[in-house]
Amino acid sequence: MRLSEYTQYDAIGLAGLVAAKEVTSDELANAARSAIDAVNPRINAVIEDWPAAESGMRAQDDAGPLAGVPFLIKDLAVSMQGKRLELGSRLARGVVAPADSWLMSRFRAAGLVTIGRTTTPELAFSTTTESVLQGATRNPWHPESSAGGSSGGSAAAVAAGIVPLAHATDAAGSIRIPAACSGLFGLKPTRGRVSNGPALDEVFAGFGVQLGVSRSVRDSAALLDAVQGAASGEPYVTAAPERTFLSEVGRDPGKLRIGVMTNPWNGDRTDPAIAAAMRSTVALLEALGHEVADARLDIGISWDAFVQMNATIWSATLVGWIEGLAAATGRPIDTTTLEPATLACFRYGLEQKACAFADALAMRNTVTRSIGAWFERYDVLLTPTLAQMAPRIGTYNAGAERMNGLEWTEHVFRQAPFTPPMNVAGVPAMSVPLEVHPESGLPVGIQFATGFAKEHVLLRLAGQLESARPWANRRPPIWAGSGLA
Repeated sequence: MRLSEYTQYDAIGLAGLVAAKEVTSDELANAARSAIDAVNPRINAVIEDWPAAESGMRAQDDAGPLAGVPFLIKDLAVSMQGKRLELGSRLARGVVAPADSWLMSRFRAAGLVTIGRTTTPELAFSTTTESVLQGATRNPWHPESSAGGSSGGSAAAVAAGIVPLAHATDAAGSIRIPAACSGLFGLKPTRGRVSNGPALDEVFAGFGVQLGVSRSVRDSAALLDAVQGAASGEPYVTAAPERTFLSEVGRDPGKLRIGVMTNPWNGDRTDPAIAAAMRSTVALLEALGHEVADARLDIGISWDAFVQMNATIWSATLVGWIEGLAAATGRPIDTTTLEPATLACFRYGLEQKACAFADALAMRNTVTRSIGAWFERYDVLLTPTLAQMAPRIGTYNAGAERMNGLEWTEHVFRQAPFTPPMNVAGVPAMSVPLEVHPESGLPVGIQFATGFAKEHVLLRLAGQLESARPWANRRPPIWAGSGLA
């Protein structure tokens, strides 16, 4: 299969070719590896790839809607037996996963053919993907710009046509942010919808969830169908949906009450071009028959308190991870193994008392209750995914060596102020690539969020938007299916 053919299809389309015996899973895996060779030197998204035979369970022609589809996993949170899991950190260089995580087992059962792993910033605490260990991941739309983070490698790989969808995680926006930067669809599921186990449970007190990024809405829906559901011992369990998520994509969403918030909670102003994109989206939603009005979401606490809460929970959690890695590898915890921001967060976490962590959990409850109450009045919240366009490579981490853990958290949340409240509340949210920046041509993501366990509302709306304003034919300059690749 030629790359120009391979890159025309989304994941469900490729799986359909396998089911019809028009192509084999091995041929698709070979095409994906050719795509890596063609574009990865320019974007640095895939840090390791391996033969399809090493993906474990091989795809069966009738194994489901994703059988035979080439797939990539992020170098964080999901473990694949016998493969390296380095978390984007020199501290974890060479660490090999002893067993599959439950999510990896479900990827295998879905028939996905996992052929490699993608870049991530160190321990995922950044909204750009530029680690010392793995280098900078570049945006296929503009290689001098960031592909976002922390799932920047997965997003860049999908945007450049290497694979149609890839694994991603989201604890403060790490699915939606790189989706917005790279022109993809990114759905953050509800807390408890997808298992983090067995080695991980809550992940930052329930903020962290896993799924993927894709070029089509239906691919993300099918992926969620394949991996959703609780495993034994889950700290959070979300009830199974009435219908498949894939079947929701084509359903009429009805007339939705949509509240619009263009400027973030921190008092900053959204980039004028992104604000204009919001107005264009509002006009589209109104033309589709939805009820749209300005309505600021109350998160229940001040923004400063919100940042403090996250800094406490994130930094305290990192302490255990970092000390565990140091013990396992015999490496020191210092500037030779950790980047300045990560080391600052580690030290800040060591300073936190148990009562401070308990106070942070109480604030989490306040935010969750306030956002839950808001969604009793509105069906959907509409915001930009990002308040500003993606930063240029090399600028994001400037001055990190002078920051403490709280200051680094403030910095990260200033770069992406719209996404973290949905993680704290545990509600589903998505970034949809509806708009394009008029000057740079870079994608502009629009965020939609809804109430707890209501992914079906978002998927119906996303399907409607995808039909009304298609993005499938937009191609970045760095594209595996181009004549230059």
